[in-house]
Amino acid sequence: MAFDRRAFIKFMAGASAGIMVTPLPWKLLDDVSIWTQNWGWIPRLQHGPNSFVPVVSKMCPSAVAMQVRLVEGRPVRALPHPEHPLGGGVSALSVAEVQMTQSPGRVHAPLRRSADGAYVRITWAEAGEMLAARLKEAGASTAFVCGDETGSTLDVMAGFAAAIGSKDVFLMPSEGQAAAGAAKAMGVEAQLGYDLENSDYVLAIGSNILETWGTVVRNRRILVEKRPHPGEKAAPAAALVFAGPMQNQTAALAKPWVPILPGTEVTFALSLAEELIRRGRTVNSTDFNAFRRLAERNNAKDVAKITGVSPETVKTVVDALLAAKAPLVIAGGEGQGSAPVMAAVALNALLGNINKPGGLTLLPDAPQVVKGAASRRDVYANSLQGWLDAKKMPKALVLHEANPAYALPNPAAVKAALATIPFKVCFSTFMHETAALCDLVLPVPMGIERTDDIFTPYGAGKGIYCVTSPVVPADENARATADMLLFIAKQMKKDLGFAKFADVVKAKAEGLGAKLPALAKGTPKVLEATATADALRLRPELMDKATEAKFGSGTKLVVFSKLNLGTANTGIPPFNTKTLRATELAGHTMFAVMNGATAKAKGLEPNALVAVRAGKQSIPARVRVFEGLTPESVALCTGLGRTALDEFSQNKGANVMELLTATTEPETGLCVWSRTSVEVVKA
Repeated sequence: MAFDRRAFIKFMAGASAGIMVTPLPWKLLDDVSIWTQNWGWIPRLQHGPNSFVPVVSKMCPSAVAMQVRLVEGRPVRALPHPEHPLGGGVSALSVAEVQMTQSPGRVHAPLRRSADGAYVRITWAEAGEMLAARLKEAGASTAFVCGDETGSTLDVMAGFAAAIGSKDVFLMPSEGQAAAGAAKAMGVEAQLGYDLENSDYVLAIGSNILETWGTVVRNRRILVEKRPHPGEKAAPAAALVFAGPMQNQTAALAKPWVPILPGTEVTFALSLAEELIRRGRTVNSTDFNAFRRLAERNNAKDVAKITGVSPETVKTVVDALLAAKAPLVIAGGEGQGSAPVMAAVALNALLGNINKPGGLTLLPDAPQVVKGAASRRDVYANSLQGWLDAKKMPKALVLHEANPAYALPNPAAVKAALATIPFKVCFSTFMHETAALCDLVLPVPMGIERTDDIFTPYGAGKGIYCVTSPVVPADENARATADMLLFIAKQMKKDLGFAKFADVVKAKAEGLGAKLPALAKGTPKVLEATATADALRLRPELMDKATEAKFGSGTKLVVFSKLNLGTANTGIPPFNTKTLRATELAGHTMFAVMNGATAKAKGLEPNALVAVRAGKQSIPARVRVFEGLTPESVALCTGLGRTALDEFSQNKGANVMELLTATTEPETGLCVWSRTSVEVVKA
């Protein structure tokens, strides 16, 4: 029989059928399944008795209270802790904390940079000797950057700095720092708190309170509980309104979403203030008349084209604020500075809800127990960006869980500034971008592997103190930053009042009237005290300067963040890569979001490859058309463009911070980058 085309097809069909009834392909598929589910760093299934340990996440910036489930003493899962004031669920980042203890991106031993630029493993004894010698040599010319604004490690760093004569102690920029700047400028000696639990109307201006602002999980729990379930006829117990340029997670739950143009948060707030004042609301402040005149110049009719909000909408929002029994206004977001927060404080003062149930609460500072240490509020007043811009670099730099080379605007300039510092040491769990620039990298335990504490995370409605104890032993080569600094202080004959960090936590607990055993078991200390607002000034001249700030020519850039993409310190948790949507990442390319009219005006089709440019910087992206964005704007997501850490974080999109233009806010000196313009052109 001739072996023609038809015979060949029959032969192949028969061969294929024969192969499929053999175990070969199924065995191969089984092997592939095993290989892809059994990477060395994935925890293996355990059998045995269950136990649950309450902790508060130190990895997630929203301070999530959760319970870690252990099987035979091994952590396997993070679960919600609904009874805790900071609990109610888990965030996309805190839920990955257990798995991250086994992350391939961890630093497992002290590393010293050799002459050829490569890292060499050394012992802790060698690391301690090197660190003590270099810090002693640098003396007062040593700067400190802390990435943890809620823990007492900051106190130890500030105390160490004071002991060697340094005043250069910085926190990484945050919404808490912007709020602290607002409070200080307005004469309020307190941390701003938000009593969501008792509020019946929440207006968030530019604050993504359900995704990346403040105590996110607590915020979600409270606002979801205050809304009816599907099918219920009862009216919501609390209303949520979001005003911002993008329909984000908070806007999705809000009714309504008020689309305001980028950078107009302060102007919109002033238009609300003008309507409130016109209806008879006042504030007992020495500069109220000046504030009233500023509000009149920013009335809803005159600024409608600036904000994109009609006078009718402003009137509707004010009607609802006045009808509510306990209204609350929240403002402030990434890179916006202190001015929006100041405007929100003024609105809350006009509503008469400062230190009232459901309103804005003024929370006291924690007791300072480390000798000579500056308070968190004082450290907030130091601008890291301003210090870097001044280019007066020290001889030594100490970083704790901080990554300025990735997370600050213009990372290239930050790296150039850091390169001029002769000695840099980074205490970090992971080898992130800044750690990779340092001379000495020292591994620290993860939050669930160490004793640590949390004092009143920004966004909380009351003062709260929590202590978290180790759920599992730390990596044998990891050391807590505070313990290492206390050890080095002793080597340098500097007395900070403590030999161990555990004693610092104990002293702080006692200073707050709390019992450490109860704290260690997961019961927080809730503080009912509030600070006074008697010296409140509205500072209209500072808000006026914020309204005068303009975008440059081009398309207005809107920057947004998502917790599933991790933080500057952690990168994207390996298990979170599956949460990246096809509308967020295409291969290695991120998306630039714009509405249909903006895309059409630029001649861009959905999924088109474009370059987003700001000055000499340019990043590639694909166009995503989304109508939940204001006109003439483009939105880009942070958390991508990693050049360090692990394979799960690298080669995914670009770092938006490369495009941002940073300016200095008057009075506070803080960095503002929310008014950046870009060009979007076909690639």
